[in-house]
Amino acid sequence: MSERIPVKDVTPVKVHQPDGSDQSIRYSSSNRIYVRSVSGPLESFRRYFGFIFLGLFAVLPWLSYNGQQAVLFDLNEQRFNLFALTLWPQDLTLLAYIFIVAAFALFFVTTFAGRVWCGFMCPQTTWTYIFVWIEQKTEGSRHQRMALDQRSLDADKFFRKALKHVAWVVVALLTALTFVGYFTPISALFVNFFTFSSGFWTTTWVIFFAACTYGNAGWMREIMCTHICPYARFQSVMFDKDTLTVAYDVNRGERRGPRPRKIPHSELADKGLGDCIDCNLCVQVCPTGIDIRNGLQYECINCGACIDACNGVMEKMNYPKGLIRFSSEAQMQGGETKILRPKLIGYAFVMVVMLGILIANFLLRSALEVDIIRDRNSLYRETNDGLIENVYTLKILNKSQQRQQYEIAVDGLPDYRFIGEQTVTVNGGEIFSIPVSIATDAYNLTDPVTEIHFHVSTQTADGELISVREPTNFLYR
Repeated sequence: MSERIPVKDVTPVKVHQPDGSDQSIRYSSSNRIYVRSVSGPLESFRRYFGFIFLGLFAVLPWLSYNGQQAVLFDLNEQRFNLFALTLWPQDLTLLAYIFIVAAFALFFVTTFAGRVWCGFMCPQTTWTYIFVWIEQKTEGSRHQRMALDQRSLDADKFFRKALKHVAWVVVALLTALTFVGYFTPISALFVNFFTFSSGFWTTTWVIFFAACTYGNAGWMREIMCTHICPYARFQSVMFDKDTLTVAYDVNRGERRGPRPRKIPHSELADKGLGDCIDCNLCVQVCPTGIDIRNGLQYECINCGACIDACNGVMEKMNYPKGLIRFSSEAQMQGGETKILRPKLIGYAFVMVVMLGILIANFLLRSALEVDIIRDRNSLYRETNDGLIENVYTLKILNKSQQRQQYEIAVDGLPDYRFIGEQTVTVNGGEIFSIPVSIATDAYNLTDPVTEIHFHVSTQTADGELISVREPTNFLYR
């Protein structure tokens, strides 16, 4: 029993420990974060990328297709219009496949490049930056906003604060109206809302989403990312040592500290200094208020603001850029980043398979659906002519957006008599119900239950033949 089990010290050690001064309190996540504006390639890319998606969000509900709103998720009519495509509750599996593909695409991107979704595409991030931009235009730069909040209320402070909140409310209201416009005709929505003639539920939803936008982007901001959004909590499951994240090069940056600009970069090592001048700009520009020099943290949204800020400082100091950069744990430890790895390949494989299934379902999807409902009052009845008659109700769903004429026929029953309309016209997106009766002589029936088929067919304007063959039973005895 003289052998001892070796014990490894795994106590986490941070690169930079706060000194307990006012600076650490100022940058604490429990206090308000005053985000400093930053410029650089990543910031420009994020803005343009956000403008594209913001423009799509604002424009799509205003587009028209075939005389109707091109994108409309009509919950009352239980149909979704996506330009030439109309989806019904029967197409719910398509929606499930879309969500599965989107989920695995998110997993794939996260495994490869970390939380770039949060930093560049998330609506919370996009609207937060819009609200911060409004705050900067009305209240000034970071230091001006901090000084303004410390001042007692006067006319200038009241005017700036009021102007900011009015602008926030306007943006939040337009956002809510646009979002609700995806679920109800948007042109009528704007007119009815501003003329106080919209319905109760429509008004309620607009006010609800406006309040959510105002609260999330104006007040909660980083709290949504750090405490409420579940993605920040389970993202670490998808990370590995080859995942690209925003990282601080410890070996190059330490020992940090201020120094005059005249010291050449080649002499820093002789003086025991690293490249980091401890300017704290990387902290000031971070929308979640973290210090990336403390290592990877779940609050980091990979927006790259600290990279642009640090590169700007390095350029002014005539130091090489990249002290903070997108890199992997393996690369930071002196190795190489492996792009192709089992986890990434697995996510890509599942995403491609599900995308193939989704495309196949779209291509095989029929623009016609038929349901047959038997008369529940009686199994069959005998007519005055001595024929056996069964009564059905045909529900014809025209999934296209054009008016179609359908022909109805029956097979599987000899010498039958069709009672009802055999040619019907159904408008686009309409469910048409038609009662029909099928009668035949009892001598033609050898079994109590005979399987028959209703044929419903049409020919589109493009010459395409669409036909549905739906089985049902003809009962006797």
